[in-house]
This record gives sequence, C-alpha cells and structure tokens, in this order.
Amino acid sequence: MQFYVLIPARLESSRLENKMLCDIQGVPLVIRTAKQAQKSAAKKVFIATDSDKIAQTASQYGIASIRTQQHQTGTDRIAEAASQLELDPTDIIVNVQGDEPLIAPLLINQVAQRLYHDSDAGMATVAAPLTTMRSLMDPNIVKVVCNNQQQALYFSRAPIPWARDQFDADQNNSPNTPPPQALHHIGIYAYRNHFLQRFPTLAAGQLERIESLEQLRALEHGFIISVHLSPTAPAPGVDTPADLEKVRQLLAPQG
Repeated sequence: MQFYVLIPARLESSRLENKMLCDIQGVPLVIRTAKQAQKSAAKKVFIATDSDKIAQTASQYGIASIRTQQHQTGTDRIAEAASQLELDPTDIIVNVQGDEPLIAPLLINQVAQRLYHDSDAGMATVAAPLTTMRSLMDPNIVKVVCNNQQQALYFSRAPIPWARDQFDADQNNSPNTPPPQALHHIGIYAYRNHFLQRFPTLAAGQLERIESLEQLRALEHGFIISVHLSPTAPAPGVDTPADLEKVRQLLAPQG
C-alpha cells in the first residue's frame, strides 16, 4: 500500500494569531505536525499552503510544500495540491490537519490502511469510543454511528445513538455511561484521489448545512465513508492559546 500525506495550512486563525507558526519548544507548530507525519509510512509528506511565510518556513526545515490558491476549506486545498502533484486517481491521500503536532504516526497509517482495505469507500476517517455522558451531550464533540461493515451511517453534534430505554425524555433514568455504539469522530481523513478531486464539485447538502459538518456531504451524495475504530482518542490539537500552552508543556524537556 502506498499513500501520501497532505497537510493543509493557512496562516490566519480567528482564535490564535499566526497559529501554524506558533513556537513549540523552538519548532513551529506546523513543522512539528509534518515531522510527526514523516514518521508514518507515507511515501511523501507535503504542506499545502497559500502563505509565503509557511512555505518559507517549511523550506528552512526541509519539508516539501505545495503552493495553492486561497480556499475556504482544507479539503479544497489538498484537492488542488494533489492535482498539482499529478497523483494517480487510485492513490491514497491522508489529510492531516496542520494543528496536530501530537498526532500518532500509527494513526495516519491506520486510516490509510482502512481505506485501502475497503474498496467500496471513497474516503475513510477515525472514531474512538465515547466514555462519558458529558462528552456524548457536548455539541462541540462530533459523534458518528456505523453499520456492521464499519462504514459511517451519520455524523452529528447531537447525542447519537439515543438510548431510548435507558435515557427517557425527562432524563430521570439517565445512564452513567454512553452506549457502546456511541463514537467520537476524529477529524483525520484518507481519500482516494479520484474521489478527492470530485468532492469539491459536489453541492453542499442540507444536512451538512444544518450540522455544519462537511463530511455529511459525502453521505448525502451516496458515497461511503469507512471508519477505523481506535481504542482511545488521540492527543488534542491546537485551537486556542490554552491548547498551545498545554502542548508546550507536554513537549517540554523533562528533567
């Protein structure tokens, strides 16, 4: 199996200024992400960006970059980058978010392998068990339910599946833990290149707009998303200054 990693990276961020270039123990955030991706089995890792600063920084650290136009989404950005690279339609491309400096290389391999072994799917993603009712009810945590072939049935910010007999309408019978089928969706994706090129041309669906979840577009248009089940949730990414400080502490030299 052969696959590539593309890391979409834009400089602007509403919650953290120049996020991708924020220093983490002497190394910019996006570079740490790329170096983690290089530890995977990927044939090649590229940063896809419209930023001169990010491209120059990548060059300084010996990381390959692809210059793209400005895009609304990371999916659109990596689709353009894959087109520029003239990859084969059947090649597998893993989209690793640039703000994931702690991402496990094994997880990158696993999502690529999941797509490779599910010939019916155009893309694959990752989910992990939800362990607390607080997480199940949190709209900021995206949930996914799957069929018996580990393919996504639906993604939602709502608590799914709803354990009707355990959790009645007035919540007097609230369970202590979510049902075992409740899964936390993890935002890493693998695509077959022919599907990646098609995805940006698909019209946004009504469910995608309602939930504000781009992956629902694939399901609404009848495409299959295969899901790798991870036993535990991966390390958190960086969205806020508080997240950045946590990662800095985790990567601080010990001793």
